[in-house]
Amino acid sequence: MKAAEPKCNFRCPVEAALEILGGKWKGLILFHLRSETRRFNELRRHIPDISQRMLTKQLRELEADKIVHRKIFQEIPPKVEYSLTDFGMTLTPVLKALHEWGIEYINKITEIRSKA
Repeated sequence: MKAAEPKCNFRCPVEAALEILGGKWKGLILFHLRSETRRFNELRRHIPDISQRMLTKQLRELEADKIVHRKIFQEIPPKVEYSLTDFGMTLTPVLKALHEWGIEYINKITEIRSKA
C-alpha cells in the first residue's frame, strides 16, 4: 500500500513560511497574540478593519496549522481565548523582524505609494 501523499508540497522554505503568514490578516493576528492571550473581540478591536467572518476564518486556519490554540471555557456567556502554541511562538522572531522593518521603512513605503 502506498503512503498517503502529504497535504502540502512546498517547493521551498519561503513558500512554507508565507503559507502560514500570508494574506492581509494572519500576520496582524499573530502579532497581537505574540505576547498575550486574547479573546475574539479583543482581536477585533486591535484589527478594526477585519470582518468577523474573516477573523473567524483566519483563526480557524491558524488553529488547523497548530499555530494558534483556541481555549473554550464552559461558562455562560461562552468565553473563548486564543493564544500562540509553542509552535506558533517560533514565529515571534519573524514577527519582531517584520515589525522593526516596518518601523524603519513605513515613511519610505508611504512615500512610494503616494507617488503611484
